[in-house]
Amino acid sequence: MGKNLIQQRRGRGTSVFRAPSHRYKGKVSHVAMKLDIPVMSGVIKDISHCPGHSSPLVEVSFNDSSERILMIAPEGVRVGDVISAGEEAEVKVGNILPLKNVPIGTDIYNIESQPGDGGKFVRSSGASAKVMSKSKGKVFVMLPSKKQKEFHPGCRASIGVVAGGGRKEKPFYKAGRKYHAMKAKNKYYPKTSAQSMNAVDHPFGGSSSSNKGRPTTAPRFAPAGRKVGMISPRRTGRKRRSRD
Repeated sequence: MGKNLIQQRRGRGTSVFRAPSHRYKGKVSHVAMKLDIPVMSGVIKDISHCPGHSSPLVEVSFNDSSERILMIAPEGVRVGDVISAGEEAEVKVGNILPLKNVPIGTDIYNIESQPGDGGKFVRSSGASAKVMSKSKGKVFVMLPSKKQKEFHPGCRASIGVVAGGGRKEKPFYKAGRKYHAMKAKNKYYPKTSAQSMNAVDHPFGGSSSSNKGRPTTAPRFAPAGRKVGMISPRRTGRKRRSRD
């Protein structure tokens, strides 16, 4: 018998699992640059909180425009500070520069995956990446996970560290606070382990056997109700260091 797994329910996109995007402030991205302007300057008008982001957001008005752009706030900025964007911008906290113009060892955040997409990497509170090296047509950046990733030199990033660090250091103390925090983003909570479920709810569930453990690998062509755990992994088992 097939099993209605929780990931199948979430994949339908019903209101139970849909993000409350109507409460979000808006899209966060870098300012769109104009070809004839090497540097654009803007003033921080407000610092606000958005339930869809873990970090504070700043509203910036560029070049005396009535339109305000939402950006991720770095540590150390306040209302009235000036933020610059462009290839000739100064290397200062909050400014936006292409990676080819960022000195090696500089802390950056909100890095673009492709030039002009507005920023995809390193956006959570307290996070920062670091420019490690540069070569012809490539810039290597160390992400918060300590993994090095190469980017196009034209990808833009903001200078500094994302504000709101230390958010995870304060415990929730009780389940009710955690419940309301997860409900603000419509996250699935509480999470139940697969072995604690009944046999009709998950392939790992049930108590008919004294050994409740099941293989966590699933074949690639397994039916939908069996695709749990590692889906056709390239390797399994504990990683063992080879002896030289």
